[in-house]
Amino acid sequence: MIPKLLPRGLLVTFGVLACGLLADEKTKTLDVHWIDSEGGGSTLLVTPAGESVLIDAGNPGGRDPARIVAAAKAAGLTRIDYFLLTHFHTDHFGGAAEVAQQIPIGTIYQRAIPDGDPDGRAQSSFPLQIKPFREIAARREPLAPGTVIPLKSPAGGPPLTLRCLGADKSFVAPTAAQRGEANPLTGRGEAKTVPPSDNDNCAVFVLQFGGFRMFDGGDLTWNFEERLVTPHNLVGSVDVYQTNHHGLAVSSNPILVQSIAPTVVVMNNGPVKGGQPGAFAAIRSAKSVQALFQVHQSYNVPVETNAPREFIANHDNLTGAAAAKCPAHPVKMVVAADARGYEISIPATGFARTFQTRTR
Repeated sequence: MIPKLLPRGLLVTFGVLACGLLADEKTKTLDVHWIDSEGGGSTLLVTPAGESVLIDAGNPGGRDPARIVAAAKAAGLTRIDYFLLTHFHTDHFGGAAEVAQQIPIGTIYQRAIPDGDPDGRAQSSFPLQIKPFREIAARREPLAPGTVIPLKSPAGGPPLTLRCLGADKSFVAPTAAQRGEANPLTGRGEAKTVPPSDNDNCAVFVLQFGGFRMFDGGDLTWNFEERLVTPHNLVGSVDVYQTNHHGLAVSSNPILVQSIAPTVVVMNNGPVKGGQPGAFAAIRSAKSVQALFQVHQSYNVPVETNAPREFIANHDNLTGAAAAKCPAHPVKMVVAADARGYEISIPATGFARTFQTRTR
């Protein structure tokens, strides 16, 4: 089972410190909301400067867009400044047009829209599905390895960057420091046969605020995960890792998880989508991990394989049309104004844990 807490003395001492920071500098914190899309993607960032970024937009059909808009309005937003689309699967782009009808989107960063089905299927509803996304009235910008989203850093605060490390099966070049030190895990992974799809082309991002770092790899798949971190670790170590592909076994390569060495993992899974045994095994294989939070309890594994109950936002196994009745509790993170620490919580229950940003 994933460890619940930091060493007790460190947790209590830092918890008091973090609470004070967050109370005194509330408007300058970096907030991240993992919105429940039942195993789709929708991660909302609100920066210290008050700008907003939505990475992916869940499914179409009312439910997920309503949850995204509710989260945005609860955060005090009147617009989404930037929408970043990792790839062209419906559970990631499908809700964008409905979100844009309710709250304006300023700029969309996207890879080139495929001419046909992104997974090469001869019979596909993709042309109809993508039409509303094409018609969103927003500025469009290309998304490629090295793209930096022009976020404002807080006045007098730590620098804030959000950078694309890879897209369309290509990755940024390693820095001089990365070239000088090969990843010791190089050659230790095993290739996996994964059917080709647009998941392979996913855009992947690192969010950095001062010393704090978070990785969001969309639905990047197993073999490309290994390419991202070997022979050179292009990500580096992170504090928080949003599980790739909702914790599905075609992703969640332990070479990736061990290489980026997260302190906390957040799994944006559904009750039966994602959260597969291999993902939990990969997380357990990384000795750096101190806590796992889940948007849903996974019913794909025994209950004891999941994180402890209090670290899970939703526990009901509601699927199909019944999923609309899910309470859809989010997982939330607040990074302190000085970026030295962060709190991850289940707002619906009040459960929270604080962690120190890693010294690098």
